[in-house]
Amino acid sequence: MRILHHFPLSPFSRKVRLVLSEKRLPFELKIEKVWERRPEFLDLNPAGTVPMLVEENGLSIPDSTVICEYLEEAYPDTPLLGRTLAERVEVRRLTAWFDGKFHHEVTRNLVGEKYLKRLMGRGNPDATAMRAGYTNIRYHLDYIGWLAETRKWLAGPSLSQADFAAAAQLSVLDYIGDVDWSLSPPTKEWYAKVKSRPCFRSLLNDRVTGMNPPEHYGDLDF
Repeated sequence: MRILHHFPLSPFSRKVRLVLSEKRLPFELKIEKVWERRPEFLDLNPAGTVPMLVEENGLSIPDSTVICEYLEEAYPDTPLLGRTLAERVEVRRLTAWFDGKFHHEVTRNLVGEKYLKRLMGRGNPDATAMRAGYTNIRYHLDYIGWLAETRKWLAGPSLSQADFAAAAQLSVLDYIGDVDWSLSPPTKEWYAKVKSRPCFRSLLNDRVTGMNPPEHYGDLDF
């Protein structure tokens, strides 16, 4: 059985979980508390980050971008990078946007400060960072809403890694109750469509110690 080393509130781990499940590839989850820097895990991935995928043949693949590229090449029957060159460029552009810009401007400032900092024993939340996160999420919700209104899926005509990258970030924020869905009805409608896919079920069942999600978190018709 392939193993995915992950952390439940890591959006990058969640993105890989969605891709694996959408491709109908069975896998076992192993929670990795990266701040503990276990020697056994560092032997697998010297960077000490999650997600980290270990294939049944022993191949170890680090980093969500590398993992998703690998899965697309190794298991192409369910394509998630687009079918034309132009579509593949757009999928990669938006995936990089959500993995990079969205995470840096929003998720890190909210989930990182409100939850991960306390979990890792790194002091109190930074109020300035949190204010920036709440401001920035409005612009990102508007952008996602515009994409959702002008395209069938975020990157074009087909469901892609871009949808999963965006949904992974939002699902973590939604777990801690930090998404005001009333700010962008088109974004909410798109997220409900992604959230209703079978690949999303395990994410909706996730629970982390000491923090329960809002009631609407697991509701497909929220």
